[in-house]
Amino acid sequence: MLPWLTSRLAQSLLLIFILVSAVFFVVRLAPGDPLDQVVEEELGPADRELMRQRLGLDGGLWQQYGRWLEALAHGDMGHSLRQQRPVTEILAEALGPTLLLTLTAYSLQLILVIASALVMSTRRGQPLDHAVQGIGLTFYSLPFFWLSLMFVLLFSRQLGWFPAGGWESPDAAFYSLGERWLDRLHHLVLPATTLALGAFMGPARYLRAGLDDVLAQDYILAARARGLSNRRVLWRHGLRNALLPLITLMGMWLPNLLGGALVVEVVFGWPGMGRVTIEAIWARDYPVVMATTLLTGVAVVVGSTLADLLYRWADPRLRLPDMADSEGSRRDAS
Repeated sequence: MLPWLTSRLAQSLLLIFILVSAVFFVVRLAPGDPLDQVVEEELGPADRELMRQRLGLDGGLWQQYGRWLEALAHGDMGHSLRQQRPVTEILAEALGPTLLLTLTAYSLQLILVIASALVMSTRRGQPLDHAVQGIGLTFYSLPFFWLSLMFVLLFSRQLGWFPAGGWESPDAAFYSLGERWLDRLHHLVLPATTLALGAFMGPARYLRAGLDDVLAQDYILAARARGLSNRRVLWRHGLRNALLPLITLMGMWLPNLLGGALVVEVVFGWPGMGRVTIEAIWARDYPVVMATTLLTGVAVVVGSTLADLLYRWADPRLRLPDMADSEGSRRDAS
C-alpha cells in the first residue's frame, strides 16, 4: 500500500504543478494590461512603472514565473491586484461558503443517486422507472445557469419560499447562533438543490447498470433460494457490491460540482470560491486566479486519491498484490 500511495502522491503533485503552470502562462499571455484595472488613466509612466514593480508585474514572463514559484514554496500566494490585500485572506473568507455548498450538494446528490438507481432497477419498465428517468435526464440536460434562474424565478419570485440570493439575511448579525445557521440553511436550499439535481442522473444510471449485473449473479440467486426477502437481498448483497464501482465515480463528481458552483454561486450571489474566481478573471487579478485554480486542482486530486483508497479498502482483490509482496518480503528476510 505504501509504495502505491507514494507513487500516487508523486503523480498528483506533478499534475497540480503542470495545471497551475499552464494557468499561469495562459492568464499572463491574455491580451491587455492588468495594471489598467487598478490604476488611474492619468497616472504618469514613471508612476505606472513603480506600481508595476510594487505589484510584481515587472520583468519578463519567466522571471515572474520564477518569483511566483519561489513565493508559493514559502506559502505566499501574493496580494490581490484589485482588492489590495493578501490572497489568503480572500480565500479564507470564500472557502467556508464553498465547502458548505459543495458538501451539502454532494450529500444530496449521493442520496438521489442511490434512491434513483434502486427505483430504476427494481421497477424496470414500469411507469415509476420512466418517470424517474425522464425527470432526471431533463435536469441533467439543462445548463446550471438556466436551472438556477428558473429556480429563482419560481421558488423565490413567484412562490416566495426561499431567498433569491446571498448566504444570509441583511440583519443576520442580530440573530442568535441557532437562528443564524437556520437562516443560512434557508439560503442554501436553492443553490445546493440546483447543483444536486443538475448532475445526479449520470451516476444514477451508472449505478443502476452495476446493480443489474450484481442481481444477476449466482450468489444472489442462491440467497433468494435460501428464503431471504427481496429487501434484504437488495440492500445487504446487491447494493453493497454494486457500490464498489460507484466509489471511483464519486471522485469524479467533485470537478463537476466545482465547475457548476462557478455558475451557481454567481447566479445566487453566494460568496464562495466560484464567485471569487469569476470576479478575478474579469478583473485580470492574476494572484487570485492562480490561488483558486491551485485549490481547485488540489481538491480534485485529493478527491480522486481518496476514491482510489476507498476502492482498495472495499475490494479485497485489490489488496492481494500488496499482501503477496509483504509475505514475500517476510520470507526473504527469514
